[in-house]
Amino acid sequence: MPASRRWARASGAIGLAIGLGVLAGNGQAQAQVSDDLGVIGTLQYSDATGAKVFVAGVELSIADVGGATSDKDGFFRISVPVPGEYSITLNTATLPAGVTLKDPERANLVALVSENADQRVIFPLITADSVVSVSEGNFSVRRVSQLTLEGLKLGLYLAMAAIGLSLIFGTTGLVNFAHAELITWGTLMAYFFNIYGLVGTFGFFSVLPPPFGGGVNFIVATLLATIMGGVLGFVLNRVIFRPSRASGVSLLAQMVMTIGLSILLRYLFVYFFGSRYRVYNEYASQRANKFWGIELTSRDAVAMVVSIIILIAVGIGLTRTRTGRAMRAVSDNRDLAESSGINVERVISQVWIFGGALAALSGTFFGFDTVKWDIGARILLLVFAAVTLGGLGTSFGALVGALIVGVAINWSTLVIDTELKNMTALIVLILALLLRPQGILGKKQRIG
Repeated sequence: MPASRRWARASGAIGLAIGLGVLAGNGQAQAQVSDDLGVIGTLQYSDATGAKVFVAGVELSIADVGGATSDKDGFFRISVPVPGEYSITLNTATLPAGVTLKDPERANLVALVSENADQRVIFPLITADSVVSVSEGNFSVRRVSQLTLEGLKLGLYLAMAAIGLSLIFGTTGLVNFAHAELITWGTLMAYFFNIYGLVGTFGFFSVLPPPFGGGVNFIVATLLATIMGGVLGFVLNRVIFRPSRASGVSLLAQMVMTIGLSILLRYLFVYFFGSRYRVYNEYASQRANKFWGIELTSRDAVAMVVSIIILIAVGIGLTRTRTGRAMRAVSDNRDLAESSGINVERVISQVWIFGGALAALSGTFFGFDTVKWDIGARILLLVFAAVTLGGLGTSFGALVGALIVGVAINWSTLVIDTELKNMTALIVLILALLLRPQGILGKKQRIG
């Protein structure tokens, strides 16, 4: 085996091992005891007019630590003895009549308190009056505009994941169900880099300064998570799918392999990471900014701009660079591309790296509200709907499909319950297969 290939395989394995080591690390060195650390938050909801109402008298507690009651401004603070991970519970029985949690499953949250500052947590609250007002004024200009903006945000995040999935299908013909875990991988890597740093979770490295022994800024954590996504994509192709192609394993069998791989990775994540929901150390809670009646946090605004820049760069890369043109050539006609001198296997490897990095980047954005071990599996249907609607194997089609799916899902809440909105993706998927199987930008092909 050539030395370059041995080095590529070794570096990929080392990168993956580091990532799993970060996930497996449980020990961040305990800092000195401090009375100045705590878990804080503000309990509030929006009334029928959209005004903020603070909720007082609600009890919250941390097991074996203590509790607190929200004051007249909805503020609460529970002091903790040392930096670390704490589970905070909201006593729903103490909520005022008519006020409930937006997500009943989030009565218990995990807060990771650093040695530098308090950790803020969010318990989103709603009222029966606000639900009624939404149903009565569904088709107001403000509400439709808000949902459109939310849909575009979701579509941009989906597009980054969908482009990678579409390119992998285009170059290999493989329907990759494990793409969901590439998204989750990005979320988890961003979380651990943001909280623990590069190797801080290994305990004896925790005395080193950031970025080695302490958490790094979220922007740096995102860059590192994107790199780790590319590493995982490279390893999966090199270790599993490249040998499968060389052995003549059918595409159907490889698809079944991706399903098994998806399940394996998912439960590795829950084994190492745990099933509790967590939040990033930064940007986890922000007040929305209002403009023209539409609300958007600064965090989401920046993420949308970054997504647009990334997608424009991807488009330029696919159309103007030699590597991008090679990817499109292999996607259009693999045999013709190979006969023209293109190294198809190298292009496929690049596609896996590229697709894994994009999926991981989208995962970091999806984890803004809550970091979950199964976040990728939750949105896989949306990604498949976007790819199918835009056209299997077409990167630009995946972008168009993702934007349409994102807006359609949010618009659907005008007429159906919010909890059912993801069902819209399934309806879009079915209609696309029935009315235009090749997708919006796909080409009709004769099979058989």
